Amino acid sequence: MPGPTDPFQLLADLQRMMANLLRVGTIAAVDPAATPPRVRVKLTEATTTDWRPYFELRAGNTGSWNPPTVGEAVMLLSPDGRTEGGYVLAGLPTAGNPTPSTDPNKTVTRYPDGMVIEYDHAAHKLKATLPAAGTADIDVPDAITVTCKTADVTASTSATVHSQQITLDAPQSTTTGHLTCMGLLTTMGGLAAFGTSTVPGSQGTARINVPLLSTREIETTSTMHADTDVTAGPISLKTHKHDQVQHGGDLSGGPQ
Repeated sequence: MPGPTDPFQLLADLQRMMANLLRVGTIAAVDPAATPPRVRVKLTEATTTDWRPYFELRAGNTGSWNPPTVGEAVMLLSPDGRTEGGYVLAGLPTAGNPTPSTDPNKTVTRYPDGMVIEYDHAAHKLKATLPAAGTADIDVPDAITVTCKTADVTASTSATVHSQQITLDAPQSTTTGHLTCMGLLTTMGGLAAFGTSTVPGSQGTARINVPLLSTREIETTSTMHADTDVTAGPISLKTHKHDQVQHGGDLSGGPQ
């Protein structure tokens, strides 16, 4: 048997160690609960490493968590030429695991369930696409500010906003469907209605089925109708009587 000083053996050992400095393989297994998390790398059909740590994007005061997946191509870095002391660097695209985009103007992240986040720096466009039944939660304990030129929000089923107070600060606000108010409706600048109502049972251009209190004059340029009565103080428009009634062309007294 050749001894440790055999030049041929030393040369063979050196060649093996140099070959092991950088090895390409695929992830054979992942142990995310280990400290630190670790993986096993399949180097050949007959060779798989023991459990080795892998590189995350950050692992200090700022930390990231995006473990490799089985079948992902990686680089095994062995500084001393021994794979049992190696570190795993993930992120080698292959034909089986291609990049999610080939556009040089985009930065894209694809997730296992089909979720895709992409930013097109040429078009200045950020896009997030979730799979069917996907949800998104944003939890901001204090305040959030969104500033834009135009906004378009579509909720195909329903939309709910919870707050102690909501202010719509706009010169003009429009609702294209029916509007229901479950509490007191206060208008500081007046009340106007136009067009024909589609509410069942309504007639004319507007119908109000709630008591209306106005501290200012109510003026109309058309006709005002009342199904029951109109009163001014204690005097009823339908049932009031007049005193000092005379025959002929004389005028009666005021209504009672």
